Amino acid sequence: MPYGAGERAAVELNRTSGLDGGADLGGHMFATIKNYFAHLLEVPEAVSPARYRSLRRLMTVLMVAVSVTPLLLLSAISHVQYMRTLERELESPVYALARKSQAALELYLGERVSTVSFLAHAYTFKDLLDERTLNRVFLALKSEYQGFVDMGLVDADGQQVGYVGPYKLKGVDYAGKPWLRDTEIKGRYLSNAILGYRGYPHLVVAVHRLEENGVSWTLRVATDTLRIQQVVSTVGPEHDTDVFLVDTEGVLQTDSNLFGKALEKLPMDLPPASHETVVRRITDPKGRQLMVASCTLAGTDFMLLAVKPTEDAIRPWLALRTELLLVLCGGIALIFMVSNLLMQQLINRLQASDERRVAVFAQMEHNQKLSSIGRLAAGVAHEVNNPLAVIYEKAGLAQDLLSMGKVCGDGKDKERLCALLEGIESTVERARGITHRLLGFARRMEANRQALHIEEVISETLGFLEREAKNRGVKLEAELPPNLPEIVSDRGQLQQVFLNIVGNALDALAGGEGSTQTPQGEERFVKIRCQSQNGQMLVSVQDNGKGMSPEVLRHIFEPFYSTKKDKGTGLGMFITYGIVRKLGGEIHVQSEEGRGSTISITLPLTPPDVAVEV
Repeated sequence: MPYGAGERAAVELNRTSGLDGGADLGGHMFATIKNYFAHLLEVPEAVSPARYRSLRRLMTVLMVAVSVTPLLLLSAISHVQYMRTLERELESPVYALARKSQAALELYLGERVSTVSFLAHAYTFKDLLDERTLNRVFLALKSEYQGFVDMGLVDADGQQVGYVGPYKLKGVDYAGKPWLRDTEIKGRYLSNAILGYRGYPHLVVAVHRLEENGVSWTLRVATDTLRIQQVVSTVGPEHDTDVFLVDTEGVLQTDSNLFGKALEKLPMDLPPASHETVVRRITDPKGRQLMVASCTLAGTDFMLLAVKPTEDAIRPWLALRTELLLVLCGGIALIFMVSNLLMQQLINRLQASDERRVAVFAQMEHNQKLSSIGRLAAGVAHEVNNPLAVIYEKAGLAQDLLSMGKVCGDGKDKERLCALLEGIESTVERARGITHRLLGFARRMEANRQALHIEEVISETLGFLEREAKNRGVKLEAELPPNLPEIVSDRGQLQQVFLNIVGNALDALAGGEGSTQTPQGEERFVKIRCQSQNGQMLVSVQDNGKGMSPEVLRHIFEPFYSTKKDKGTGLGMFITYGIVRKLGGEIHVQSEEGRGSTISITLPLTPPDVAVEV
């Protein structure tokens, strides 16, 4: 039915929409795959093991696919060519056997028919009617050609008037027999396998002759079918190949190894008759796959069949194909293993490179923060130093005036004022020391290095914190061997480092005032160990406090980062890290929530000449 204009427009719109929808879907899938690849291949801000596992799997799959796909394509093409060649190789022996058997049987049967025809035309009816002549001719024939069984002379009335052979067949009436009628019409006749009066399968070769005097007669010779099988066997069929003859009705003319004895019915359909040899694949009633080469014999109603079971023929080739398949599977497995190992090494190196990159960026960010806090410290120190200088000068002037007696007052007040002024000067000196350190940090000033015993510095530091630890119910322990070597370092800065670390350890054990045990029933302690190893001094501070999470550990050395809420400035560990690095050492923290922390410091016995950047 024709469409109207509106209907055609609607159909066109639907078709266009369908195409656009398909294009959009394909574009969306492509964009999704592209984004997935881009996500896996982008440089990460943080190192994620799951990402690298996914990337390794993807790269392994891609490498295996790129390596195996050509191999599979080549294998598929080779398999197709192999099967074609295999089919030709399987058909070739059967085809050749059928051709050779056809030639041999045509020669054999043609020779027998020609010989009988020659005898019929070499002798007259009267000659062969003589029993001695007939017997002499048959014996000569049998001595020259094997397979002949007997010979008979049949007159025009169909009576066998002469016979030579092992049977009593003289006088047998063949009048009206089909073979006799065909012989009289065609002049020559080759029968199918029959039992006849002899009781075993045989062929009949008959030649009809009409003499000049009008005498009509037929020479009849029987030949054994076993001789035909012997002729076929001389061609050399393989042990698993069956060669036999059948007639147009499908009746076996010779014995068959697969289908039975002569004169039995062939249990399958005959191939189309053709004088040319044709090879076909046929399935018999038992379900066997057979390769059948067929051809007809010239001048006969026989069809030659050469049959070979496909399973037997293809077994050696299948064994070879199985071996090739195993080689292919082994090659694919080897490609997969090598690809997996290579990708694992490559991705591990990529992950290590990304980890180093992230660490470098973190160090750069940390250094930037240090630089910022250094500039801030320099400004604060500069601004604080000015009023401190004024306070110090004014306090000194007041003390000078008191000592000169220019200020009135009794002796006790004077002494008290002097003591207060000395306290002011001492406090100012302490404040100036702090600002000096701030300026030293900001300007990378050289530390005041001197030879010292680190165990003395640790003991002095613990003395400052002993009362605080006792009030908090924490036991301070120190394992300080007496024979530790001297180190060259800054005493004041080392004291500040140990004060910060031990102070943080006491804070981690806070909340247990009045109790000397942790919630797990363990004794609260802060333990300091010190030992010399490989030209370095190793100091560790261990506590069994609440510990730190991995998130806290990542930020522990950052300025203004604190877990003490309003009680801390977040500069303690930051300054500690800067001092240790400036003294040429290293500091590391190990911690587990609920089990405590251990801070390890490594200091050189002799610091490097070049200042270490922090």
